[in-house]
Amino acid sequence: MENILLIEPDYKNKYPPLGLMKISTYHKQRGDNVFFYKGCSKELKEQVWDRIYISTLFTFYWNKTIKTIKFYSQSVRHPSHIFVGGVMATLMKNEIIKEVDVTIVEGLLNENWKLRYMDDDKIDSILPDYSIIDRKSNSLLEYSYPTKDSYIAYATRGCIRKCKFCAVPIIEPYFTNSLSIAEQVKAIKDTFGEKKHLLLLDNNILASNEFPKIIEEIKSAGFERGAKYTLTINGRKVTSDRYVDFNQGIDSRLLTREKMKLLSEIAIDTLRIAFDDIKYKDIYMEKVRLAMEYGIKTLSNYILFNFEDTPEDFYERLKINVELNEEFEGKGYKSRLWSFPMKYSPIIGEFSKNRKYVGKSWNKKYLRGVQCILLVTHGVVGPKKDFFERAFGKDVHEFFKILALPEDFIVYRNIHLNNGDRNKLEVLINSLNQEKRNKLEKIILNNKFDNIEILTNDKKILEILELYKRNK
Repeated sequence: MENILLIEPDYKNKYPPLGLMKISTYHKQRGDNVFFYKGCSKELKEQVWDRIYISTLFTFYWNKTIKTIKFYSQSVRHPSHIFVGGVMATLMKNEIIKEVDVTIVEGLLNENWKLRYMDDDKIDSILPDYSIIDRKSNSLLEYSYPTKDSYIAYATRGCIRKCKFCAVPIIEPYFTNSLSIAEQVKAIKDTFGEKKHLLLLDNNILASNEFPKIIEEIKSAGFERGAKYTLTINGRKVTSDRYVDFNQGIDSRLLTREKMKLLSEIAIDTLRIAFDDIKYKDIYMEKVRLAMEYGIKTLSNYILFNFEDTPEDFYERLKINVELNEEFEGKGYKSRLWSFPMKYSPIIGEFSKNRKYVGKSWNKKYLRGVQCILLVTHGVVGPKKDFFERAFGKDVHEFFKILALPEDFIVYRNIHLNNGDRNKLEVLINSLNQEKRNKLEKIILNNKFDNIEILTNDKKILEILELYKRNK
């Protein structure tokens, strides 16, 4: 019998570490003692463990993840007894090994000997241990996962696409059909009790030639359209809606009328359709209209920016969603479409350890400007046109003007309109000739205002830059 410690770094994340949950089940089946903790615990660090497993997520969590690994580095008899797996471990194996002496586990746990056991190839398809993320069962756990009351499952693995911005082709290089959804739900329910929602983490579920069967299994598991969840609280039954969440979104290029009809038969709360590139504008709009036609009430999408797009492309994609909402409202549809802008960060290379990458058509000030806008909107672009135009501008020209404003002028726009600062800024800029405007623009777009005195000796430009400097 071994003592096993499972660790997830203490970043905030919506989904629990499914890999660690499956490793927990595997070790408990072997008769081992298993403990799970999120973050760095002095008490756990001081113990000697037979094995420590540490999960990793996005590469921009580099510093926090490496700090966590080093924190537990002396808590095993040999460095090789620390196993580090997950997204960052797979993408940045060599970089991690340069920092710490550990065993790196790449990709999925569906091959022999990755954890140095003869039968560890079964771990990827094993039942996740929900008890380790239940604070009632795990007294060590202080963090509450927002999706802890969901059946978390896969119907497929991998993706047929090879998008350059995506890590899936590296982590899950082959597209395959996985276990039965119905069987996974039943196993979780029988072991850990009924869950309210169904969360599917498939990367491209529409690519499956078994998609009709997947939908039938979802319905048979209790997630047909209009499905309800009943919970007894203090002897009183409380009923609420339950839903299916295709978290990774669906591929509009594979979304046919037949597949949309099937999707409309299950309890979808929000249908996510990716809109990563303006070149897919027509097909995207067609499929959103199709979703509305079949009565999908809430749609959303991830709007990737800072990749190969331009700020103009980004603005147009956001505006398309607003215009679609107006169109549906005019036709009496009750559906609404929301946008979630997502800034691109490289998955490997120099900028993969942070979020400082600047795309070839972007600059530091525009990226910071978008971030300031999203700070006000809480990361969401809603369906209302007037709200969108206040936040992002009535056209691309106004969008650029907003992005170039001092940060406080963006976040606290009404205050600076009312106190005259915004008008003062415009007057000062209009007083410059074209040569000085070009010089000012170059400084602003670089987004560094700590030492404006070394950037220029022009008094008029310095007066303008003071309005930017005070926000830093």
